[in-house]
Amino acid sequence: MLETKVIVDKTDLTYLKWSHIRSSSGTAGSFLKSESSLDGKKRYFKLSNFDPVNGVLGHECVNEIIVDRLLTVLGVEHIHYELINSIIDVDGREYETWLCCSEDFKNKGESKTALDNYYIANSLPGESHYDFCVRMGWKSYVDTMIAVDYLILNRDRHGANIEVLRNARAKELRLAPLFDHGLSLMYSCSNEKEIMAYDIMEDKRCQNFIGSTSCFENLRLIGDKSDRQRVFPNRLNKSDREFIFSELDRILHDYFIDKLWDMIFTRYRTYEDF
Repeated sequence: MLETKVIVDKTDLTYLKWSHIRSSSGTAGSFLKSESSLDGKKRYFKLSNFDPVNGVLGHECVNEIIVDRLLTVLGVEHIHYELINSIIDVDGREYETWLCCSEDFKNKGESKTALDNYYIANSLPGESHYDFCVRMGWKSYVDTMIAVDYLILNRDRHGANIEVLRNARAKELRLAPLFDHGLSLMYSCSNEKEIMAYDIMEDKRCQNFIGSTSCFENLRLIGDKSDRQRVFPNRLNKSDREFIFSELDRILHDYFIDKLWDMIFTRYRTYEDF
């Protein structure tokens, strides 16, 4: 299983072939993805927001590693990422950038489908997305996902970013570990002025398959305070900052790291008191 780490040494990944995935957030540019198979293991690669003229503009890939480490601290099952200092080739032009890599999370014999498609095929008339997941036995999973998405202000938890894994022979069904958290935190900020002006507690409109467009209001789906306190196996402490942002000062300015930690920890304390 891939481990969470930052690969600082420049890595030649110019052999990768990239496909363009249009940003679902409506921002300019594209999110490019690629995959490869090494030693029988499939690996998936993705870039931050990309512009063919200016190259990689965003820091969504860095968000993946931050959230990966945050979920490790909280004891939440999730996909692990590597953050790799890379040289890539896109349409015959080379770029130096940080990208992230993950491994296939399917077990042998499993197939996958997006939760929105699975809901369409198997839901009862008038059944909400949340109630459907509860009936399927996934309440703990979706409650945790809702809490995580509030902490990081995930703006892109659409129905294809939650996957159902099915092993027909074993008659087993499960939801994939949490993945794809690039469009979260302060991903829209591109300079110091925007970062310093960012309201870390603003309840921005989000694309959520489960619940409403408000990550804050979605917390009410979990239940009362005692229910919310049971969501995370572990607590987040101030001392966890060092682990979460280890080696990221090579990539992000100190003022950005300070603001990101302030956002995460403030929203976590608000969650605990909600």
